[in-house]
Amino acid sequence: MTLLDASRLALAVIAPGLVVAGVRYVPRWCSAVAERRRRRQPPEPTPYGPPIEQLAADLRRLLRLHGEMAASARNGHSAHRVWAVEAAIGMCAAEAATALEVPHPHPTRTTPLTRTELSTLLNALKAAGLVLPAKITGFTIDDRI
Repeated sequence: MTLLDASRLALAVIAPGLVVAGVRYVPRWCSAVAERRRRRQPPEPTPYGPPIEQLAADLRRLLRLHGEMAASARNGHSAHRVWAVEAAIGMCAAEAATALEVPHPHPTRTTPLTRTELSTLLNALKAAGLVLPAKITGFTIDDRI
């Protein structure tokens, strides 16, 4: 038996094992390499909050609802509803101001925006280019309905 015959015999014995190992482990190695490349890349930026179009539509809807409630004759019975709508307007306006980079006070769950701050913020949003109703009514300076 020559050296050439011995190498052919060794290759015939080892080859099936190499093929099986390649079929079994090469996909794992490739996925591990791809995962490392994905981790090295910076994450794609994600937007903060909903799109500005949706915020503007929600704000217009809430302002229309507030105007209807403020104009109704039964204000004494629905004061808590008006305050709830005003709190929702304040939160929506703050999100829109954040999206448009307009300086604004930040409302919290315990201290919503006052009506004066809300009127100022809505006018600042209009000045920044957000399409809102031409006349925003129902917000009084002394926090009365």
